[in-house]
Amino acid sequence: MPLMIEGRVPSRWAERASSRAVASIDRYLKPMECVNLALINNMPDSALEDTELQFFELVDIASGDLPVIIKLYSLTGVPRTDRGQRHLNEFYFILDELWKSRFDGIIVTGTEPRQPDLRQEPYWAALANVFDWAERHTLSTVLSCLAAHAGVLHSDGIQRHRLADKQFGVFESECAGDHDLTRNSAPVVRFPHSRWNEVREDALTACGYTVLIKSPQAGVDIFVKQKRKSLFVHFQGHPEYGALTLMKEYRRDIRRFLRNERETYPSMPLGYFDTTAEKLLTDFRDAVLADRSEALMEGFPESALVGSLQKTWHSSAAGIYRNWLEYIVMKKATLSPFAAVTGSYAQSGKRSAIL
Repeated sequence: MPLMIEGRVPSRWAERASSRAVASIDRYLKPMECVNLALINNMPDSALEDTELQFFELVDIASGDLPVIIKLYSLTGVPRTDRGQRHLNEFYFILDELWKSRFDGIIVTGTEPRQPDLRQEPYWAALANVFDWAERHTLSTVLSCLAAHAGVLHSDGIQRHRLADKQFGVFESECAGDHDLTRNSAPVVRFPHSRWNEVREDALTACGYTVLIKSPQAGVDIFVKQKRKSLFVHFQGHPEYGALTLMKEYRRDIRRFLRNERETYPSMPLGYFDTTAEKLLTDFRDAVLADRSEALMEGFPESALVGSLQKTWHSSAAGIYRNWLEYIVMKKATLSPFAAVTGSYAQSGKRSAIL
């Protein structure tokens, strides 16, 4: 069953899903027959459309035969170009509509921070209102990367810590305990990370958070806490990333170095490129360091890299999000006649195709 988008369907998703039906809620199922999600996408304009597409694809794959509706929102206060604002005006709903809406779950993305203290960001008040609203009006809330850091800061005062270098690449992690969200997970799972800061396990557990997945290299990955009505699920990593996302971020960081927007040449993402690609990129780095000119970006070996990049975290990401949707189904079943619909779904045995 195709993922349903409330309102206008963004063109990139319509094109990607052209081999099958692309559904809009106004011509498909009644809302009460679906799992209703809000995606609050706060990514900067350069990643805005990529991020919505990544979450659409992940939820679509994870949902299987379960009908899911997504409605798009974005925070006020996030800087936008004219192009970015036009995209929001065309496909997104204003945040004020969220407060009077009903959703089973929401997904909140991060954005690129500009202040050392997140509480000084211009969107902080709006983001804090989203957290407070979600505690009372959703069954579960997913917070991605910077949104996860903001969430624990807002509710528990947990500070994030600056890393010596960017935590960048695809890292192997292990389950730290049994939970509905990690049910049937492989012993070792892989997730991408891209961040300069972290929240630490000791601070989280001291405030009642349960760590579900962690990595010896990348630290805590997924952690949860029940906050009033809603189970808050926090990701320091990015299971939604596409196969090319880390390469694009690496290319962006190199360009920033050449523009003197950062002092050091960026570290290559770990566990992502094969040995041939690493050799190409090492040669490119040496050329750049010998002649720091932005014109050299024309020689970035993107076309030679693309064919070798694989989404090795695909099954891990789909499994976690499948479990998240099933958790929402289970909770919703105890509160409404939806139980009659979801009972047969839960027994359908569809999960094996994606785990």
